[in-house]
Amino acid sequence: MSALAERARDAPLVATGTASRLLPRDSREDISWSTHLERYGPLPPLAGHGESLLSEVERSGLTGRGGAGFPTSVKLRAVASRGSAVVVANGTEGEPASAKDAVLMAHNPHLVIDGVLAAAAAVGARKAIIALSRRASTSAAQLTRALAERPGPAQAIRIAGVPDRFVAGEESALVHWLNGGPAKPTFTPPRPFERGVDGRPTLVQNVETLANIGLIARFGADWFRSTGTRSEPGTALVTVRGAVARAGVLETGLGAPVRDLIDRCGGLAAPPQALLMGGYFGSWLPAPVALDVPLSTEGLRQHGASLGARTIVVLGRDACGIAESARITRYLAGESAGQCGPCVFGLPAVADALEIVASAGDGVSAALDRLPRLGAQIAGRGACHHPDGALELVSSALRVFAAEVELHRRGACSAPAAAPLLPTHRERSDWR
Repeated sequence: MSALAERARDAPLVATGTASRLLPRDSREDISWSTHLERYGPLPPLAGHGESLLSEVERSGLTGRGGAGFPTSVKLRAVASRGSAVVVANGTEGEPASAKDAVLMAHNPHLVIDGVLAAAAAVGARKAIIALSRRASTSAAQLTRALAERPGPAQAIRIAGVPDRFVAGEESALVHWLNGGPAKPTFTPPRPFERGVDGRPTLVQNVETLANIGLIARFGADWFRSTGTRSEPGTALVTVRGAVARAGVLETGLGAPVRDLIDRCGGLAAPPQALLMGGYFGSWLPAPVALDVPLSTEGLRQHGASLGARTIVVLGRDACGIAESARITRYLAGESAGQCGPCVFGLPAVADALEIVASAGDGVSAALDRLPRLGAQIAGRGACHHPDGALELVSSALRVFAAEVELHRRGACSAPAAAPLLPTHRERSDWR
């Protein structure tokens, strides 16, 4: 079995060391139910203990591991207060450069199931669904096998295949699809915690977040807080790829310097010029800054970046940051749900302009003049966050690669011809 499952076949699982919580210390480790119990022990009794578990998650300081980083206990309580809830474990991982959720589900499916059961007990849910991309055949197989091994309530958990689109994993898109509609997001109320799957209050949580709830249910908040920082406790799964010796998924305590993760991947494979932090809705940071930034919300915010999808891509000096950003922007334009003008017309126009800049040919200056005007017309006006996320990537590229932009304006490029670094092409599925 590929250690990165179906998401990043070129990137092996990186050994996580003795402090690992979510991932095995050896990618060959058996993932059977009996091995899982030997490593973690059984879950404590959950029935009738929802409030105590909610309090423990609140004390732990756990935040969402899917991208937004919202306090987990707040989401749990919002759903628990309304009764008759549904839990949806979000394992769709639409971010092309990310592989952390696929690795977790492939190598520790029972811990994900533990988290689903614990969250269901905490919010009083009788229905639970694990949502995966339809392409996630390895994850689906491992979870199906794990569910078959489990006794009792795990047998009621359903696995659902979701259209393989970038925005299909947004929580409102998941609810729409599970209710029989297209997997498209919206900001329109009601939100899932108010009325979601089957019209019931619905908790949508990333599978890594849920796995942590399974650990907190066993070992408590103080144990969880023993790793990470005071303000951002716990570990995080991070996908590292690009100009490193061994791309892969690592588990690290929050607050660790980015440089430490690069070292655990065997170091740099080429002199770096910039790092893309947080995935395709993330931000480029210059390498001298990014390598010493602590992997935390606070540390990255000081430099205008975020944890996002917890993906780090190292761009070597032999690649063109403007060309890579143009390819990502074109991909994001194609992944629009087509629900508003900023996506339907705005993002393709941004991609057109950025591709002209990347070409270093005629019209670069005019394209650079268009980009700020387009951004002003798009920002904050989308039916969902998709156009704003794409603009964040573009604005950071123009800022960090400013010297390269000026070189392109003069008809030159500092990077030699090379294969594209970041994945952007895959067969798009229908929204249903």
